[in-house]
Amino acid sequence: MRKFFLPTLFIGIFFVFPLFIARAIMTDQECRQNIDRCLEETNNLKQSLEADLTNKESDYQSLTTKLNQIKSRLVVLENEIAKKEQEVKEGEQALKYQETLLAERVNSYYKNVNRGSLDLMSLLVTQNLSDSLRDFFYQRSIVDKDRDTIIKVVLYIKNLEEIKKNLEGEKNQLSVLRQEVDVQSQALAGQISETREQIAQLSARQQQLVAQRLASLNIPRSAGTSTRGCTDDRSVDPGFSPRLAFFTFGAPHRNGLNQYGAKGRADAGQNVEQILSEYYPNMSLKKDYDQGAQVNVDGHGTFNIEDYTKRIYEVPADWPMETLKAQAVAARTYALNSMQRNGHICTTEACQVFKPEEKGGRWNEAVEATKGWVMMDGGNPGFTQYASTHGGYILNLGKFDGNGGHGSFSDVQSDAYDRESPWFYCDWGARGGYSNTAWLKPNEVADIVNVILLARADSSTGDHLYQTDKGHPYGGEVWNEERIKQELRNRSITPFNNVYDVSVSADFNSGKTSSISLSGDGRSESFSGDEFKNWFNLRAPANIQIVGPLFNVEKQ
Repeated sequence: MRKFFLPTLFIGIFFVFPLFIARAIMTDQECRQNIDRCLEETNNLKQSLEADLTNKESDYQSLTTKLNQIKSRLVVLENEIAKKEQEVKEGEQALKYQETLLAERVNSYYKNVNRGSLDLMSLLVTQNLSDSLRDFFYQRSIVDKDRDTIIKVVLYIKNLEEIKKNLEGEKNQLSVLRQEVDVQSQALAGQISETREQIAQLSARQQQLVAQRLASLNIPRSAGTSTRGCTDDRSVDPGFSPRLAFFTFGAPHRNGLNQYGAKGRADAGQNVEQILSEYYPNMSLKKDYDQGAQVNVDGHGTFNIEDYTKRIYEVPADWPMETLKAQAVAARTYALNSMQRNGHICTTEACQVFKPEEKGGRWNEAVEATKGWVMMDGGNPGFTQYASTHGGYILNLGKFDGNGGHGSFSDVQSDAYDRESPWFYCDWGARGGYSNTAWLKPNEVADIVNVILLARADSSTGDHLYQTDKGHPYGGEVWNEERIKQELRNRSITPFNNVYDVSVSADFNSGKTSSISLSGDGRSESFSGDEFKNWFNLRAPANIQIVGPLFNVEKQ
């Protein structure tokens, strides 16, 4: 008899999926008072949510796979049950036939037996006694065989019915299991959706916090600004040596037109249309847009689009004319797009720099030369973002903004179109006590490394790892360098006392530092570029920060 077993498809499928409930992060007012702390809390919460989402998506995929296995097995069972039902039906027909045949043969057999003694005497005195006995016992053996056949058919049918019963039992169990898995899958899908929504909200808040924090550094968005921004401290002596500084390539914006890049392209012989096509390749240039369109400028009333563009102060007027033309088209298009999105436009670098009086001179010439020129995205003016310095890369296009190779830091510095920008390669932030530079001592860099090692070993210590030259953001305890070292020793981790050498690896296709290795006290530690940058910006003294995704280290 064939045996059937319930397949081992599910082991521990009844998961418990608690909905992730995010702890309330700092209020907007608290964030304004301490952007670093708020950004860290937002980053940590987002990372937790992303990890939770990864686990849920993995569990959901597992449930989906197993649910498909159940469905497939149910199809097999239904086919098997139908097959057994047919075999039982055929067996019953065979049994009926054998029963009929047996009845006939038994009836014939007993008729011969019941003829009485006279027939028996006749049988004994017959001249063909042996033949008659053979016929008689042959008939009896036939009956016995028919009876054995019936018994076998009955057992066969019984076996089929038992198999069918087992299959139906398995089918019922799987049907119940399928329903339970369906319920769990639907619940988990709902939780995944809610977690994704939370991550989206945190991402938006994170971007806001990053903008606030970067604003504290006075990062110049426009090439024509007088904002100091960052400084190249390589020629400045802070009063100590050896020393290390972390240099960022460009400002973090990196979207759309690169103003210094446009200047570099014009110097290389590119015209306005070539420049625009490089920075806005997914848009088309329309040269006869409505010149009577109106722009509502915050605090200054309404202007005709061409009059408005003549009042934009974004790039120096002595730059190449093709660059001025490209900027004029970008500014004109940005204003029209802002009117569609918001119904008005601001006057600062948050939108684009506007002044009540016309800029005049060569700028007005560029505006007149491109009158009615607008970059179109489909049937509407496009979102023509731009910034002063991209640091050699266009983030939204994912490509190198230069002429030549970009396989090393030296290639980027020599080949990027915006390499003449004062903010192309520099260190951000400063300390007044050290010639107003961003240079760090070997023990200060070692302290940042120790902080990362401690955070890795025990995430609960994160509340004590803020800048030592500032108070705790909300009254807690900040651990100094020696306390960090002791906490590492308590966890059997040898701390660094000084870091002397740093090597940086970067993805020069996307323009991002991928990893950093720091050496001192006879050993090295390596971190991802993001991990090091995040903790550096939390722990480094004063307002010293790594601003962009592509950064390098300088040592003197």
